[in-house]
Amino acid sequence: MNAASTARQSATADPAIDLKAIKQRQQATWASGDFAIIGTTLQIVGESLAEAADVRAGEHVLDVAAGNGNASLAAARRFARVTSTDYVPHLLDKGAARARAEGLEIAFQVADAENLPFTDGSFDVVLSTFGAMFTPEQRRASSELLRVTRSGGRIGLANWTPEGFLGDLFSLLSTFVPPPAGIESPLLWGSEPRIVELFGPDAADIRCVRRQFNFRYRSAAHWIEVFRNFYGPTHKAYAALDGSRQLRLTEGITQLLERLNVAGKNSLVVPGEYLEIVIIKT
Repeated sequence: MNAASTARQSATADPAIDLKAIKQRQQATWASGDFAIIGTTLQIVGESLAEAADVRAGEHVLDVAAGNGNASLAAARRFARVTSTDYVPHLLDKGAARARAEGLEIAFQVADAENLPFTDGSFDVVLSTFGAMFTPEQRRASSELLRVTRSGGRIGLANWTPEGFLGDLFSLLSTFVPPPAGIESPLLWGSEPRIVELFGPDAADIRCVRRQFNFRYRSAAHWIEVFRNFYGPTHKAYAALDGSRQLRLTEGITQLLERLNVAGKNSLVVPGEYLEIVIIKT
């Protein structure tokens, strides 16, 4: 790793910020509810990313902040040698159950995206779908992704954009439950300039394509029911509010969903923009 990437890794957040406490709360957020219920609906994103990153049979592939393994499964279907990691053990258990059901060979390991327990250049391809973007120390996470990728290898990312539905949703949630002070928004990972800033000094090439994932539910009320019960950030937001503020949050999310719904009155289809990124490491 070159001097530029070393400098980026050493540049952490304000020392006055208790990053350990923030990470513990974040881990508890993603462990709450059951993200696997949401994660399975996102499988198509993992498939698209595996194709974009040109995952090949026999390659060593690492899935970082894998959740219940969408990108892991996609890479294993292409006969790669896959290691699936997350810092929430029960999500890895869900991924392992999916792999067994499909007869896929995947190694599962608890690991923190900001401190990956692998040697430099261990992997041909490193993937992350809506995972690494949520790390509190963005520069450390990006440096770790680069460190464990071999020279000439690829990093494939799928990150929600600030301008898309998830950007609007997190903006709304922050008006009810403010995020920790001093931590950069995870939605920055869905911005091309930020990706170039984080990865550019170590990249031979960076390709960014804006794509849409369609959230398909019966209605706005159905979406809210599922995400309130199973998606960590919304689950925790509702739990932090009293009854009247919960109702206001529900009203706000309902208005957002209905404004973005492209399916008419009898169903809900909300396009969620994300940035599909492939980085070739120098």
